[in-house]
Amino acid sequence: MASQTDTANRWPITISIMLATVMNSIDTTIANVALPHIQGNVSASSEQISWVLTSYIVAAAIMTPLSGWLADRFGRKRLFLVSIAGFTVASMLCGIATSLPELVMFRLLQGVFGASLIPLSQAVLLDINPPEKHGQAMAIWGAGAILGPILGPALGGYLTENLSWRWCFYINLPIGILALLGVWFFISGDKVKGQKPFDFLGFGMLTLFVGGLQLMLDRGPSLDWFSSPEVWAELLVAIVGLWVFVMHTITAEHPFFDLRLARDRNFVTASIFGFFIGILLFSTMALLPPMMQTLLGYPVITAGLVSMPRGIGSLVAMFVVGRLVGRVDTRLILFVGLSISAFSLWEMMKFDLSMTSTPLVVTGIIQGFGIGLIFVPLSTLAFATVAPELRAEGSALYTLIRNIGSSVGISVIQAMTVSNTQVMHSSLAAQVIPSDPVVRQGLGAALNSAGGLLGLNAEITRQATMIAYIDDFKFMFIITLACMPMLLLMRTPRRGGGAKVHAVADH
Repeated sequence: MASQTDTANRWPITISIMLATVMNSIDTTIANVALPHIQGNVSASSEQISWVLTSYIVAAAIMTPLSGWLADRFGRKRLFLVSIAGFTVASMLCGIATSLPELVMFRLLQGVFGASLIPLSQAVLLDINPPEKHGQAMAIWGAGAILGPILGPALGGYLTENLSWRWCFYINLPIGILALLGVWFFISGDKVKGQKPFDFLGFGMLTLFVGGLQLMLDRGPSLDWFSSPEVWAELLVAIVGLWVFVMHTITAEHPFFDLRLARDRNFVTASIFGFFIGILLFSTMALLPPMMQTLLGYPVITAGLVSMPRGIGSLVAMFVVGRLVGRVDTRLILFVGLSISAFSLWEMMKFDLSMTSTPLVVTGIIQGFGIGLIFVPLSTLAFATVAPELRAEGSALYTLIRNIGSSVGISVIQAMTVSNTQVMHSSLAAQVIPSDPVVRQGLGAALNSAGGLLGLNAEITRQATMIAYIDDFKFMFIITLACMPMLLLMRTPRRGGGAKVHAVADH
């Protein structure tokens, strides 16, 4: 629980930890738009350059579950300070990297040090606020956690276009220094628990599972998935790691995660829900920038700016929902958020190659608002019945599951795009029969020259890719509808119930 000093310093602490949260969350997407520039600068192939992104994701995913144990062992304030300092220094090293191996190694360090920032910030905000203000606290936290990935492409595009791709990393230095000073001066030193022994086997098996799964999802598309022995090996490693981790957690005296979390219906349901929200949020953000650049011909900075209204929608929703949580049934807010998100995806299914930027902006605002209505109430419900001493572990596990959903969603959606583009290209090309009088009348010039045929093939590919994107939006629309029945499994705690739960847990 928070000390009286921390409660008195609630706003300075909130500002400090949100600076760290925004710095970390922006880094999940800010480098995406700069990849072509980085690729040319470090002389990397298109397959190699993807490790600039995946090295960070893998390191963060593996280290996130360790946050709870490290916070108990060394104290939250000490872990916060080390994480912020390490992340800031690693960002500087990424900016001065001169080769791909250096950049990948420093991105790994970013992931290692940054993994604790999101779950720690969530746990601290819950501790320094009374139960009746948890909704508002999660609204503030959610704004930083969601707006970072949404605004990252726009900020990355601006910095790359006007300065250099290195400034995508240098931008973290002033933010990191301010966050470090704030945590140093305003958060009091908490007691180090340290009684719980470290579960090396559990952590090792969880690392195998997360690492194997992420490598399989990352390498699968380029290796034609299960036609490659490497992908099969990575799948086997992931399955073995997960199986041993689950069996060990059930039987161990001191498992890596406290089993009381698995017995909390709200936490388990919200975590599964969060897995799918990770798919919806990050898959859409991964789809739209390349669609705008490759199909609609938008420059990098324009694609980033068109993505920004999504963040405005989320920001408005965060402040609205902060006032609704505790007054309106949280499940009703989640249902409305899912409905709005489903509507936005339905509208995205109407996208076409001749559209202006207006449909992109409008659907972005609508979807951003819907996701904002989902994110905060889901976090509030997840921890409504979790005992205070389990918040650090629970937050780490909740973040891990959402991150896995994000990586799974991005990989699956990207694989679907490539596969569906090939299928639709074959289907459309089959309709272009040179002997057909109608086809010859409309495309006569194109059919009579090599250049014309190449142009025709490029246009067929463009049309096929647009159809593939529409199929992706349809897939996410179905996922959104499928999530709605899970609301029936959740329960909204009685007003003041949070305090009762905490009192019981303390005894």
